[in-house]
Amino acid sequence: MGEDVTPDDGDMEIYDLRVTVDRIEGRSVCGMAVGDHFDLTDSAHLKLPADQHFCVYALASVLPFLAAKQRDVPPGDWLAQDTLFACPDPEERLVMRVERTCRRRMNSADLT
Repeated sequence: MGEDVTPDDGDMEIYDLRVTVDRIEGRSVCGMAVGDHFDLTDSAHLKLPADQHFCVYALASVLPFLAAKQRDVPPGDWLAQDTLFACPDPEERLVMRVERTCRRRMNSADLT
């Protein structure tokens, strides 16, 4: 997963992300497994592999951080270093890893 910039014209750069179930330290009550993932592309397009689901509660716990992870942050910012996020279910203890998959150029006027 590189940091190559896609050749699209635009006035801003943003990262595509992959959110992957890194580990489950309790019992899996939501039916997800290590390796399950979704991709966030083109700023706001959430894509799941065919025949796979992603628990809405796990999604809700990582969602507030995704917009920040899509952008460059100042050196030393904790979001630049932290990649692991936890689902709030205390019995499941599902941990997700957020990775940048590529950097793309977009037009800010196309976004809201």
